[in-house]
Amino acid sequence: MVSVSIFFELLAREAAPVEFEAPIADARAAGASPEVLTELERVKVAALRVRALLARRARREVELTALFETAGDLAGLRNVDAVLQAIVRRARQLLNTDVAYMTLIDDERGDTYMRVTDGSISIAFQRLRLPLGAGLGGLVAQAGAPYASSGYLADERFRHTSPIDTGVTEEGLVGILGVPMRLGERVIGVLFAADRSERSFAQEEVALLCSLAAHAAVAIDNARLLHETRVTLEELSAASEAARVHSEAVERAALAHDRMTDLVVRGGGVEDVAAVVTDILGGALVVLDAEGRRLAEVGSVDTIDEDLIARSRTLGRTARGGDLRVTPIGAGAEVLGTLALRTAGGIPDADERILERAALVMALLLLFRRNVTEVEGRVRGELLDDLVAGHVSDPDALDARARRLGVDLGAAHVLVVAKHEGQREQAAFWASSHSAVEHGLSTAYGDELVLLLPGDRPGEIASRVAKELGAALGIPATVGAAGPVDLPGGAESARHEARRCADALLALGRTGDGASAAGLGFVGLLIGEGGDATSFLATTLGPVIAYDHRRGTALTQTMAIYFGTGGSLARTAEQLHIHVNTVTQRLGRIGRLLGEDWQQPDRALEIQLALRLHRLRGSLTP
Repeated sequence: MVSVSIFFELLAREAAPVEFEAPIADARAAGASPEVLTELERVKVAALRVRALLARRARREVELTALFETAGDLAGLRNVDAVLQAIVRRARQLLNTDVAYMTLIDDERGDTYMRVTDGSISIAFQRLRLPLGAGLGGLVAQAGAPYASSGYLADERFRHTSPIDTGVTEEGLVGILGVPMRLGERVIGVLFAADRSERSFAQEEVALLCSLAAHAAVAIDNARLLHETRVTLEELSAASEAARVHSEAVERAALAHDRMTDLVVRGGGVEDVAAVVTDILGGALVVLDAEGRRLAEVGSVDTIDEDLIARSRTLGRTARGGDLRVTPIGAGAEVLGTLALRTAGGIPDADERILERAALVMALLLLFRRNVTEVEGRVRGELLDDLVAGHVSDPDALDARARRLGVDLGAAHVLVVAKHEGQREQAAFWASSHSAVEHGLSTAYGDELVLLLPGDRPGEIASRVAKELGAALGIPATVGAAGPVDLPGGAESARHEARRCADALLALGRTGDGASAAGLGFVGLLIGEGGDATSFLATTLGPVIAYDHRRGTALTQTMAIYFGTGGSLARTAEQLHIHVNTVTQRLGRIGRLLGEDWQQPDRALEIQLALRLHRLRGSLTP
């Protein structure tokens, strides 16, 4: 006899509603009495009510979580666009609609315009403007009340216009819900959720969308208040700057001139000049090189507007931005770096000459430093060339050369190969400077840099070099690394492995990244020392590759696209421009070549890895 406890078990495992009919069917098949069947039916109905209540509460919990996250976004508001996009996306997810979007009222033009969309595919729809009172959204904006339609285009309650209906038709929308976004009594926009099929929206869905619309209105108002506050602070800063006395600035300029001249005579550096400037003008000063890296800093200058730096270089003199003064460091037409001074309330115009004189002195110091670096870089490059080429006839002499450069060949080192498409001289200069600072070596071969750096974690070093070199060049740099290197004899093989890692990253589409063989997963195992790619391919894909070679077929390509589309026959056929039946026939042939279990999880994983390796092998440099 079926016990009523079975319904509790169904509730516990969150069974589907249809499964609650099974106990009654079993009892009826067992010949249960009408009284038992009636009791089971009563318990079933109660259990389904409990299930529905639990589902509603779970859904409500999700909705409350989304509203809480939205409130958190508002509390840390930095980018109003990101907050509005998150609200629209959550509206689409919570109401489970195809599209969600937001329009704002344009007070100057007297209509509403599309502000944010999520799930939209139509450009015309994303650029729609709705006259107040026209369409569902225009009516919501004018009336300040929610409106919904299960079939918009056929709904006669709204004033239809050709542009609106064309946009809705192109987007394919049918069921639409719109709610007003209010600030007090004023409607500032409309938040929508829409489906591409007929849909009637429940009252709780309307209430949820109204809550999200209220958050969106607050985000927009907060952004306005933040903007007004920022403008007010800038005006106060400008008023404070105007209070400087010209005579004090002239006196400080004379003092600065004398002190910086004395520094140059005594052989002072960039850091000493920076200290003189801040001692006279106050505030904080940072010295950047041509690539934006910090050479020296007195105090703390958090962020520098890139537009301000570009403007100062275009003008060839100091550019102003609030309490920040930016001066280019140049020698003729060449820009060597940037001086940036931040002081409370700014500085008088006359004091800007102090910055410009300091920039001139620093230009001389940087030119001298560069010449020294270039000479040392050539020496370091020659030593690394000998290591990589295997010219180690006298290890003691080689070790003595390294010690004179501050390099300990007995310590753990990583060999790095960096590939780039930037200016070779700029890249070589960066590598020389970086290796000198790190007590390593560097050399350049065309668009390829080779560095020998202290350390025993090649993956971390490769990532750091990729990031810093890419920032210095302004374009991505892809870096492979190998190590720790057994010096002096292991540099040549380490360079080959590092180069293969860089080539693998490029083939994988990871341009601008850095990794060692260990960081490349199965690819790293195969390209690293001792890897056997040929055996792996022959075991996993050999029959299919051979069949393609003999017959001129495309079974290997079909497999790659089939896995790439998640096993979708239709999408595979679409990408290959063939019929679905042809895809089915090819998959059948693959099954006969590899075995019918080729799509099982374990084998499918190996096959997908082999397919990726098969594609990479043509790109990997030995």
